[in-house]
Amino acid sequence: MTTKVMAFGEALIDFLSNGSTGLDGLESFAKYPGGAPANVAVAVARLGGDSHFAGQVGDDSFGHFLKESLEHYGVKTDSMLMTKEAKTALAFVSLDATGERSFEFYRNPSADMLFRREDFKSEWFYAPRGVFHTCSNTLTDSDISSATMAGIVMAKAAGWIVSIDVNLRINLWPDHQVDTDRVIAWMRQGDVIKASLEELEVLSSEPLALIQELLKGGVALFVLTDGGQPVRYFTASGQGEIAAPKVDVKDTTAAGDAFVGGLLYQLAEHGGDRESLSRFSEEELKACIRFAVACGAQAVTKPGAYPSLPTLAEANARLETF
Repeated sequence: MTTKVMAFGEALIDFLSNGSTGLDGLESFAKYPGGAPANVAVAVARLGGDSHFAGQVGDDSFGHFLKESLEHYGVKTDSMLMTKEAKTALAFVSLDATGERSFEFYRNPSADMLFRREDFKSEWFYAPRGVFHTCSNTLTDSDISSATMAGIVMAKAAGWIVSIDVNLRINLWPDHQVDTDRVIAWMRQGDVIKASLEELEVLSSEPLALIQELLKGGVALFVLTDGGQPVRYFTASGQGEIAAPKVDVKDTTAAGDAFVGGLLYQLAEHGGDRESLSRFSEEELKACIRFAVACGAQAVTKPGAYPSLPTLAEANARLETF
């Protein structure tokens, strides 16, 4: 029986800088489908998983483009809603010389922010095994935050694994002020959490102490990234680290989402429910994270979001390089 992986949140248009200028000296941008949860859904689908996207886009040309793009890459969109009440979100992404990104979002409110707790359907969670994935972009407003927590409650009731990618985008928050209490309360509901050290330093003056607090509260796995440093992972019984392979970086846009998609694919393949997660051995866990690292490393070698996400063959090939 396959395990359902449902990523919830925003699907948006990434207008990605190509780093060049026209005759008038202005930066130019190319249109790509994106949005962190949508990227994760595509990452799982590209690897061969049973991937679903839950969220809302505008009933406009961009929204239809996103729906068609998700379906093209194998993501099921039966839990994807459309509205005429707001437009699809846009993000303009500029890259520096090393491929690192800066974002300018056109949101506030966009269609994804109008998804409400009552929009979740109980039948979305009927699968006996599943993973429900969220990121902090659906916490920036009280209504969409309430919807996010409602989805988590339904996933937990179904026995699913709850996945959290902190993925802080500070310029999405009102006055660029992150509601740290809201974010940490959300993190406490997770079974699997991925965050960067930089993000944890926004949330706490003692990042490692926060990790231990979350593990004591019931989080099964915490994965910590720190740029090009080895990926560290923490469980209630210990910790370890995995170094990433050296690659030629073209674009880091989907690196974290490829990593998360690879990890969720592995968790789904190894059981896909909260009970099975509790039975993981140290070696099984390490193998899952190594696979996720390979997915992230492969993704940065290509531009854009969806097009850069690796197939299972590409991920396995990259895995053999380290």
